[in-house]
Amino acid sequence: MTDHRPWRGVLVATALPLREDLTVDLDRYAEHCSWLVANGCDGVVPNGSLGEYQVLTPEERARVVETAVAAVGGERVMPGVAAYGSAEARRWAEQAAEAGCRAVMLLPPNAYRADERSVLAHYAEVARTGLPVVAYNNPIDTKVDLVPELLARLHGEGYVRAVKEFSGDVRRAYRIAELAPELDLLIGADDVALELAVAGAKGWIAGYPNALPRSCVELYRAAVEGDLATALPLYRQLHPLLRWDSRVEFVQAIKLSMDLVGRHGGPCRPPRVPLDPEQEAAVRAATEKAVAAGLAQDRP
Repeated sequence: MTDHRPWRGVLVATALPLREDLTVDLDRYAEHCSWLVANGCDGVVPNGSLGEYQVLTPEERARVVETAVAAVGGERVMPGVAAYGSAEARRWAEQAAEAGCRAVMLLPPNAYRADERSVLAHYAEVARTGLPVVAYNNPIDTKVDLVPELLARLHGEGYVRAVKEFSGDVRRAYRIAELAPELDLLIGADDVALELAVAGAKGWIAGYPNALPRSCVELYRAAVEGDLATALPLYRQLHPLLRWDSRVEFVQAIKLSMDLVGRHGGPCRPPRVPLDPEQEAAVRAATEKAVAAGLAQDRP
């Protein structure tokens, strides 16, 4: 891991395989985590949105983290510890520490539209566990925007070490660098991966490596090294896939893409709304086009 910071590099927001009866397939999940690392990814992020953490029981959620650690080692596992309140989020961070993880990823409070004081208290409480905290800014879903000024304050207080930036506004990369130059910026939205890599991102918490790990890793490495001759053509090939997260239900889109390249993602738990036939056909066509354009090396 680079610079002893486990959130750097390409970390996969892992999709959680489910059986047809909607029980968690932990054996397949362990195999999937190992496959991702074997294909160049630096680590995994279980229990995020793709991991469907909102619909897991506490026992299932804990076992997912333990399974990932057993498969690839705690230094490569950065679980999401999002919860409705700071007390519950702190308990999940403590569970991650007990399992051997070296960092956690944390959304702001997501049961209500939290103000700045509530956000600060939330991150302060989880930071008391002693694990480094990566903030997750997803104003689209949480309705709480961790703007650069607030991130700078969270970092200045010692509550967060990095931020997964999902707003889609590339300009924020430069503002964050001005206000908090030691705060690591991580790519959060796949369809601005190249732009944020060029802007100085230190990592990419990504969805599509679930299906195409080697291609995504190649794209990221080339982009951060300034090798645009390699990165730009690959980005053009991948972009029809990467931008699906703003157009259809992302979890189903990722799992369908996994199926198309031979990685069984399984069904989704309610309350996920299934893709309609037109959406499924469009995602399938985009995935098949990307694989046919030279990404077949990602087939197992």
